[in-house]
Amino acid sequence: MTITRSVLLFLVAALAEIGGAWMVWQAVRENRGWLWAGAGVVALGLYGFVATFQPEAHFGRILAAYGGVFVAGSLAWGMALDGFRPDRYDVAGALICLVGVAVIMYAPRAT
Repeated sequence: MTITRSVLLFLVAALAEIGGAWMVWQAVRENRGWLWAGAGVVALGLYGFVATFQPEAHFGRILAAYGGVFVAGSLAWGMALDGFRPDRYDVAGALICLVGVAVIMYAPRAT
C-alpha cells in the first residue's frame, strides 16, 4: 500500500507541476491571458505541498525520484495536449528515468 500511495502522489504532483507550467506557457506563449497564468501559479503552488505527503521522510530522495516522474510525465503531457510525438530516444530516456525512480524510492534499505 505504501508504494501505491507513493506512486499516486507522484502522479498528482506531476499533474500539478506539469499542468501549472503548461498553463503559464499557454498564458505567455499562446496569449491565453492572465487567468491562465494565475491558475498555473496556483497549480505550481499545490505541487509544492503534494510532496510533503510522501511516506518517505527524506526531501532530497523524494525530489530526486520525482525528477524521473517529471521527465516521463512531461512527454506524456505533450503527447496528450500538444500533439507532441516522442521519438525512440525520448521514450528510452523516459524509461531510464522511471527505472531511476524505482531504484531511488523503492529499493530495499536497511532501516
